[in-house]
Amino acid sequence: MKILNKKIAAHKSSADWIRRQAADPYVERAHRDGYRARAAYKLIEMNDRFHFLKNGQVVVDLGAAPGSWSQYIARDFPKSRIFAMDLLEITPINNVEFYQGDFTTDAALQWLESKLNLPHDVEGCGTADVVVSDMAPNTVGHKKTDHLRQMVLLEYAFDFAVRALKVGGTFVAKSFTGGTTNDLLKQIKERFENVHHIKPPASRKDSVEMFIVATGFKG
Repeated sequence: MKILNKKIAAHKSSADWIRRQAADPYVERAHRDGYRARAAYKLIEMNDRFHFLKNGQVVVDLGAAPGSWSQYIARDFPKSRIFAMDLLEITPINNVEFYQGDFTTDAALQWLESKLNLPHDVEGCGTADVVVSDMAPNTVGHKKTDHLRQMVLLEYAFDFAVRALKVGGTFVAKSFTGGTTNDLLKQIKERFENVHHIKPPASRKDSVEMFIVATGFKG
């Protein structure tokens, strides 16, 4: 693929990203299948392995933009109710209610609480079947700092999942390798019957991202 924009071509990281996109079979596949991003296949591959998504569920999608995870859920499980959230705006998706805002703020949490009919800051009254999170911080290129920022988001997502999920529910979330992951995994294992820390095939080999798939919420 020839890069025509001279400013982009002059920037090595941008040029490398464009070449990688052009050579990525998941990018081509997403275009062919009508998904907004190749990230859809990460969720598809995890669900193909663990079968946590079913028709008629209540699903929360955190860090949803540009919307490919919600797209997949709405397309393959059309009887499910989906509540999605992200800092960035997304083009509307049928059967997906979307909130644009910061998940870590009170306003965003209150929106989710109202949609799920959750009492404020109380566990054991969950109404969601699945909470998925592809949230990631803006990276700064410093490995330790980027990792810590990701762990903060993961802890927020886990705390919400504990409040939002029904008994038997599923929590799927992005993490990064290394550091405090093991400590958080221990906490998650205390609340779920089965916990897996995996890297789906659609996740690029040079990426530090991993995913936690926790099924069988104990309440």
